[in-house]
Amino acid sequence: MTETMRAVEITKPGAADVLKLTDRPIPTPAAGEVLIKIAYAGVNRPDVLQRAGLYNPPANASDLPGLEASGTIAAVGAGVTQWSEGDSVCALLPGGGYAEYALTPAAHCLPIPEGLGLKEAACLPETFFTVYSNVFQRGGLQAGERFLVHGGSSGIGTTAIQLANAFGARVFTTAGSDEKCKACLDLGAERAINYRDEDFVSVLRAEGGANLILDMVGGDYLPRNVKSLADDGRLVQIAFLQGPQIELNFAHVMMRRLTITGSTLRPQSDLAKGKIAKALLRDVWPLLSSGRIAPVMDSELALSDAVAAHQRMESSGHIGKIVMKVA
Repeated sequence: MTETMRAVEITKPGAADVLKLTDRPIPTPAAGEVLIKIAYAGVNRPDVLQRAGLYNPPANASDLPGLEASGTIAAVGAGVTQWSEGDSVCALLPGGGYAEYALTPAAHCLPIPEGLGLKEAACLPETFFTVYSNVFQRGGLQAGERFLVHGGSSGIGTTAIQLANAFGARVFTTAGSDEKCKACLDLGAERAINYRDEDFVSVLRAEGGANLILDMVGGDYLPRNVKSLADDGRLVQIAFLQGPQIELNFAHVMMRRLTITGSTLRPQSDLAKGKIAKALLRDVWPLLSSGRIAPVMDSELALSDAVAAHQRMESSGHIGKIVMKVA
């Protein structure tokens, strides 16, 4: 192994062109960590926010963007017994995925599901950790409930539609074009609402209201989400593409016994993320291995094309996941 690696760094906060290829020292795993030789890295909305200076990495994480990857274990730190050099894995990363090597806690790695390659596996960790923990663990979605996910054609959306459908919920979603709505229906949504033509509030109220909403839009969607919920409904907020501040009449929340909650994945403890990984291996990985659900691929670019990958993400023209080939 050489001592340096190719990596894409954020030279300063700004537009996509602040991403630059550079050489960095290959990191060394500490106790409980593994070093992954990366084959593919997933591209996610938090990477874009970090590049813009709006989502700083934790103090102990790499300053390089990249929260998920697939590849092979190149080295293990002290105390790691569940993985060995040469094992193929996909992993949730604290950062550093836009590089040829990255560190992560061993407990945040998962095996490659049967029937999937490294490219497909790189699409799994960030979205599946986020969706499973927020929809099922935090949001408590049950079979037969009405579930609304906004941005159904995104990586989060395509994952949420499939998982909710697989676990027996009635799935509703919003998307910004007829093409995207069709993709959502093909994945198992009962109703796909083109938000440019229809009011999702009216659609959900006609169905009796959503029992659970997963939202990443924020802004003026928050009061509209409250109107869309059934009595005793739950709203889980995971991002704020339209901003986190809005005026809301909480009397409606109180009178209808609504629950508003939310989370972000990256700041959570290593232990909490490890528990999510175990739950995914138990409850979701069998669905992936059987082919009942699968990651939706939008496009593959080279690591050297990170600027184009971010521009594709910011265009919102993608359906599913964007990955970069590293190895």
